[in-house]
Amino acid sequence: MKKGLFFGFLFLSALISFPLISQAQLKAGDPVIIGVPTFLGSLEGGESLKAVQLAADEINAKGGITIKGARHPIKIEASEIRDGAPGVPVPEALLGIEKIILDKKVHAIVVGPFRSEALLASMDLLAKYKVPMLGTIAMTPASEAKIRENPEKYKYVFRTCLTSRYAAELLAGTMNLLTKEFGFKKAYLMNQDVLWARATAGGIKGWYEKNGWEVLGQDEFPTGASDFSSALMKAKARGAQVLFVCFDMPQSGILVKQYKSIKVPALLAGYVSPMTGDAAWKTFDGQIGGLLEAVWELGNVPSVKYPPSKAFYDAYKAKYKTALQAGHGPAPAYESVYVLKEAIERAGTIEPDAVVAALKKTDRAGVMGRIRFDEGNQVVYGTDPTKEAVAVMFQWSEAGEQRIVYPTTIADKKIWAPEWVLKPGK
Repeated sequence: MKKGLFFGFLFLSALISFPLISQAQLKAGDPVIIGVPTFLGSLEGGESLKAVQLAADEINAKGGITIKGARHPIKIEASEIRDGAPGVPVPEALLGIEKIILDKKVHAIVVGPFRSEALLASMDLLAKYKVPMLGTIAMTPASEAKIRENPEKYKYVFRTCLTSRYAAELLAGTMNLLTKEFGFKKAYLMNQDVLWARATAGGIKGWYEKNGWEVLGQDEFPTGASDFSSALMKAKARGAQVLFVCFDMPQSGILVKQYKSIKVPALLAGYVSPMTGDAAWKTFDGQIGGLLEAVWELGNVPSVKYPPSKAFYDAYKAKYKTALQAGHGPAPAYESVYVLKEAIERAGTIEPDAVVAALKKTDRAGVMGRIRFDEGNQVVYGTDPTKEAVAVMFQWSEAGEQRIVYPTTIADKKIWAPEWVLKPGK
């Protein structure tokens, strides 16, 4: 009786594990299936999917992924999970991720959740199904903390984009330049009320307070908000020299227009999603000269001083007949496909644990700079693309050019303050 139960248990175990085992065994010519579940309706999500497809097409044109001498094409399966849309609950996004795992039998995921809240919630799901993911949009460092606390369970989650901590470091470096060049020491903060933006604003606020800046006020806005005039008038009345902003929603373009109409004499600096790409100059009627915009990953805006970033930027434009407009997501999305390809080839299998072990050994010159993962499975960001991945701050010229001003290792113009910005002593 006990013997029968034992073999029955083994049989049941085999049935349960069979889908995962069979998924890890490819015949020659079978595709490696990469899922892209994200907020495709967003600028960042939509362009990230295009960047993924660009990388897949390039790899497939050269024979695909080679596993033990057999070649396998990459097949992309995308899914709209709407996790960045106003009012969409996290559980709905999780259902979308689980559906693409089960229905499309993906071997790995790139891009992944748009919202940090959805990323954190998805980590248990990815652990359950043992699906490696290279995230490229959600920015919370809390995912790294979970990985460090339980590295075996959460080892399937990697991130190639920067985090809110690295974003704050980029912004702090830029603020240092503004103090050095113009003596600016007064800031007013405005940010979206979502996890990554709160963390980024919190990080730069802490930096301001530790470095002798005066924080004149801070306002948070829910996703979908469309009137920012009250906060802008407070910033103007209190004498702000820098207006720090942090938004990824389309409506944040209204903020820029209200900022100009109210004539706030502070230099607007930070991240406003609609203000990144070259189309922004036309969108804002050429009224954004002098404004500073963060690009969270090099490659979304190219640097002639780091050729891989320009090669990616130009290839995207050639394929899709339009330049990249998103300042966050596409470059690491493109890079993630190559990182995954190399990891699978090193592992010699698509078995998830072997792929994860190979991912940890990544060290390559990517489009954002050097790509290496730390203990929290996060790509390391810094200021020198030969040593780390890099984020940049560019400034719109009065002629509509996007000129990188920080970090100085790849800057092509010195930072400048428009004449309408309030200067110390005036």
